[in-house]
Amino acid sequence: LPPEQRTVGQLVGEAMRTYGNRFWAALAIGLPVAAVNALVVAVPRGPGQLLLAAGGGVLMAVSYVGACAIVLERPFRSRSALVAYAIGVLVFIPFPFLATVFVLPGLVWLAFVGLAVPAAFVERLGVPAAFARGIQLARADFVHVLGGLATLALVVFLTQAALYLVLREFAENTRVVAAILASVVVSPLVFIGAALLYLDQEARLRSRERRKERDADVPHAVHAHRKGHPDPARKSRPPA
Repeated sequence: LPPEQRTVGQLVGEAMRTYGNRFWAALAIGLPVAAVNALVVAVPRGPGQLLLAAGGGVLMAVSYVGACAIVLERPFRSRSALVAYAIGVLVFIPFPFLATVFVLPGLVWLAFVGLAVPAAFVERLGVPAAFARGIQLARADFVHVLGGLATLALVVFLTQAALYLVLREFAENTRVVAAILASVVVSPLVFIGAALLYLDQEARLRSRERRKERDADVPHAVHAHRKGHPDPARKSRPPA
């Protein structure tokens, strides 16, 4: 189906297809995620979580912008990519705190403002305009964005857990090495899917605007200035 009609299941399938077509470039997207996992292991609970949030935001933004460059076919080395990266850092820094409470608030946050990153990248917007555009895109079909991110996160979590167990059992890797390898291989899928959501929402928004324009051109059933009268004029009858 075209992007404006794409379902969540088709979004995941398209993300897998894109990953397979650009495997080696997409695999590099998982390297920053592996570094974040290493931070999770190294940084203790407590005040160190602030360092984890900052470091995680800096690294996850690299993965997101890289996925946007692959999916949207834009140069990674450009001014718009730098602006998108700065927005990505602002988007991802609060995510660990929200996800610590429960994963759903973190996903809601990403669904609401996360599309500002590809919007800045593709449309060459500044930071305030990109956030406004990202929120506008998210509101075009917020259920699709949230459902898509939740499904991608669930698929990545289950696949990564299965791959982690396989690496531990049959490859004799340590726990940390197995977790890092699994995140490198599987995590790019969620960023590729998030970049595809920009295309879905942008198409949905354009489709909605076209429908409004068509509705605005529909003539009224009764036109006050048309020629003639609905009924012929009648003369008054003379008094009896």
